[in-house]
Amino acid sequence: MQRIQAQVLIPGSGEPVEDASVLLDGARIAYAGPSSGAPRASEVTATYEVPVVMPGMWDTHAHFLGVTGLNLEDLVRIPPQVSSARAVKDAEAALMAGFTSIREAGGLGVHLARVIDEGTIRGPSVYAPGAIISQTGGHADLHAYPLAWMHGYAESGGFMHLADGVPECLKVVRAQLRLGAKVIKVCASGGVLSELDDPIHQQFSDEELRAIVGEANRAGRIVMAHCHGQPGIMAALKAGCHTIEHGSYLDEAAADMMLERSAILVPTRFVIERLVGAAKDSGLPDYAYRKAVDIADRHLEAMRLAVAKGVRIALGTDIATSGADSGVPWGMHGGEFPHLVEAGMTPLQAIESATANGPLTLGPEQAPPSGRLQEGLDADVIALARNPLDDVGILSHAANVTMVWKKGELVKISPDQSSP
Repeated sequence: MQRIQAQVLIPGSGEPVEDASVLLDGARIAYAGPSSGAPRASEVTATYEVPVVMPGMWDTHAHFLGVTGLNLEDLVRIPPQVSSARAVKDAEAALMAGFTSIREAGGLGVHLARVIDEGTIRGPSVYAPGAIISQTGGHADLHAYPLAWMHGYAESGGFMHLADGVPECLKVVRAQLRLGAKVIKVCASGGVLSELDDPIHQQFSDEELRAIVGEANRAGRIVMAHCHGQPGIMAALKAGCHTIEHGSYLDEAAADMMLERSAILVPTRFVIERLVGAAKDSGLPDYAYRKAVDIADRHLEAMRLAVAKGVRIALGTDIATSGADSGVPWGMHGGEFPHLVEAGMTPLQAIESATANGPLTLGPEQAPPSGRLQEGLDADVIALARNPLDDVGILSHAANVTMVWKKGELVKISPDQSSP
């Protein structure tokens, strides 16, 4: 059993606790709360004294793609052996930044999850959808490539699958379940990085969306819906999609429906800021840059509206590129926190979005017992050098995450952190 003694404990939901202790019994939390109430543990193997302890964090929208630029065509130009090797390092970067869980949004995650779980490589717990499901000509279609080639790419294990009509939609959902998908990802509107579609326009018909959600639900999976435009958001919610990704044109009606249906918003402000601010150095095509600029201000308004209305929000970044100098690099997941606070969340609410709210984005049948410091839950725990309630921006820097436990295993310890 391991003991963590902290000046401040941030439980993931609820108020912080001062002079606290956390006991880890194998892969589970045995106790978390005031030190005065901690049970006596006769078999403590190590004790750590830290300033702050909190749950391991979740990024609920990121892509293991193994690309270094922001052009979708890189997905098919880079040999899969290269992209896979890069993704291994990306997984480790996320873990070292304190993100012990990733809900992937399409890419190599469904395969990484397997080798991480078997202990072959080190990384966070990964909950992935397999490929992104798109209509022909939609956001997950390479518009300059022959259509027959796109279908062949999908059949060979590509990250983007096209489906048109209810039978094809059912088949492609089943194909992802066959890979081991824990969630299904659909494009319900156009996007920024895709060439010819409009982020505002709805994609997939109402009937197709209902078929996708129904088939996913039959297998206990929820559907995460890429949506920028209000028509796509409303269609996705009416079809039963559980989470709305991006939500750039969320309005009062859409926010009210999200509350009514207990849907979750994953706003991914980090990627919008990076696309606008660092795009020219990251290979972003001009058409994508123009679209990013067009939605940037409206996206922030939508975030502020969602916070004000009380829509449940989960942290997601849309991080997708490998290497510290790339456009939206792995390891910078904490860069979303200041944007959440800018939109009106308190630091404690922002932390809750990355902890307790993370498992909720997988739905009741797939959510792991994670995201909070509570007896019986997964021992995914991090220690910090300083209190993020004083400055949530410290979570943007992996160096401030001094220790990381994943399911009770200590996988990161800073050189200056000692065990008395």
